Amino acid sequence: MAEIFLDVRHLRAFAEVGYQVAGGGGAHGAMAALRGVVPLDAYEFVAFDPATGRHHSVVADGHPRIDSDAAEEYAGLDAYRRALATRAPVAMPEPGTERYFRRHLAPYGWRAGLTTPLFLSEGRFTGLLHLAAKEPFPERAEALLAAISPTLAHLTDLSRCVIDPVGLPPGFHAVAFDRLGTRRRVPGHDASPVLWDDRAVAAYARAFIDSRELSRHGLWLGPDGGWHELRLVRAGVGYQGTLQGAVVAERPCSLPYDLTGREIDVLTRVAAGDSNPQIAAALVLSVRTVTTHLEHIFAKLRCDSRTRLTTKALAEGLCRLDV
Repeated sequence: MAEIFLDVRHLRAFAEVGYQVAGGGGAHGAMAALRGVVPLDAYEFVAFDPATGRHHSVVADGHPRIDSDAAEEYAGLDAYRRALATRAPVAMPEPGTERYFRRHLAPYGWRAGLTTPLFLSEGRFTGLLHLAAKEPFPERAEALLAAISPTLAHLTDLSRCVIDPVGLPPGFHAVAFDRLGTRRRVPGHDASPVLWDDRAVAAYARAFIDSRELSRHGLWLGPDGGWHELRLVRAGVGYQGTLQGAVVAERPCSLPYDLTGREIDVLTRVAAGDSNPQIAAALVLSVRTVTTHLEHIFAKLRCDSRTRLTTKALAEGLCRLDV
């Protein structure tokens, strides 16, 4: 591994970049700090969307205009593949980048370009940072950018839900979805293995996003055969939370109040306003059996009316959610 010798000025700049990324200063704050050690006149952050395999320009400054096809055009160059393979910055114009340079940088007066692949410390690729300048970059610029790229990679990570969901208690495993069913991780919560690959969950989340509900809470019989407490809350997802989305979170649980699975089904129908004959027809039971289940439910939940039973079931998330 190549050694990089930093002076106090470099260390201060790197610390400020990290502070801006973590503290909400975002790309512009981070780049203002980076300008203290890397002279540049323009920059562009390109995010890689793992759901579609495409690249999108998300933040830029100093450019009069960004061509909409520039991100995907660069991804087709050998320089892009070399950058991914070596995880090292690529200068422009270099062999194989001349046409891209003439089209996207030279018309605006830039004489030098430098592209840094952005990999998180865990090794996941999130995008690119393009730099442009009127003068050649100093020799140490490439090494400095390579060192700071794991920090900057958080700015182009589209797999994360960047707006903390409101009303999600700790201890839940969670996945964020947008309306297209794209999955994203939720900061502060481990990803749920039972939710991540379940297509029905993605469709359920989409229906929730299209509803007028702010949250949903209930019980879910998962594909693992166990019961889970399930919560859905609205959240902004994608870059800077600009997409309407939902966080679906779960944690394994035992059925509360010693209720049985069949009693949960009956209670769910009661909360929906069904009569005993309607419940019997829906669950393929006799009315007498439904009445017996209800007697047990009233006793276990210590309720003396269907109204109180419904209120308690909705407030405590005792209804079954059919995902």
